[in-house]
Amino acid sequence: MVPAIQVEQVSKHYGALQALAEVSLEIAPGEFFGLLGPNGAGKTTLISILAGLAIASRGSARVMGFDVVGQYREARRSLVVVPQELVFDPFFTVRESLTFQSGYFGIRDNRAWIDEVMHHLDLTEKAETNMRALSGGMKRRVLVAQALVHKPPVIVLDEPTAGVDVELRQALWRFIRRLNRDGHTIVLTTRYLEEAEALCGRIAMLKQGRIVALDTTRNLLHMHSGCYVELRLDPDRLPATLSPLVAQRHEAGYRLALRDYSEVERVVAELRAAHIEIQEMEVMQPDLEEIFVQIMVRDV
Repeated sequence: MVPAIQVEQVSKHYGALQALAEVSLEIAPGEFFGLLGPNGAGKTTLISILAGLAIASRGSARVMGFDVVGQYREARRSLVVVPQELVFDPFFTVRESLTFQSGYFGIRDNRAWIDEVMHHLDLTEKAETNMRALSGGMKRRVLVAQALVHKPPVIVLDEPTAGVDVELRQALWRFIRRLNRDGHTIVLTTRYLEEAEALCGRIAMLKQGRIVALDTTRNLLHMHSGCYVELRLDPDRLPATLSPLVAQRHEAGYRLALRDYSEVERVVAELRAAHIEIQEMEVMQPDLEEIFVQIMVRDV
């Protein structure tokens, strides 16, 4: 099976700045893949190379088997990027924008699919509205719709829910999940790591232009063998023996970091011995955000 995306030893330099350093990854058709990293990690540069907006200094990249340089027409038809920035033509209505976008890919009589896309993104009532009159959230919906008019097999979503309301976020993810079920490959970058945790089957984490983690979401979440215990106590204090375990002190109580679940018994025993009542207790596994922070503080 031909990979949806294949990146081999890709490096990119901007003068003395190395934006990417020998990045290699492969994404299978139909995957929902997360690309995470702090600002300046190289995510945008990698996406730009895949989309043909930048040329790698070394290495190669393919989309649906097409080389992004040597077979750029086929590669660009196979992949679309929904950008983070709001870019729109102020002279067209929503429907006109989507119709013109279809024409760029040589698609005629695309009205039925355009109507369906607008329906799923709650744009139907705005179909004849000029783009200038739309709110920021509505403009972002149109950007997503434009990306989907030619049904590309690979869809890259670059911070698609940044600064949007909850309603749009939920509507967008319902539609994107449906596209993924229908076989589209989805690549997501997001600052909301709970989205990546809920949606992505695999995740790559970039730091300083290098991949520092690449695994299934499940495996990444189990990298940390320990757990956390949230406690609300009466009186509101901890025995000295438990003080080294404190990961966070907050108004509601304490968060203790434990090596494994067996230490919970020790915590309870120490509190009983000190005659401290447990009013509330919750045992939690680290989430993706905590794993992300742990990985990012390591040296590259």
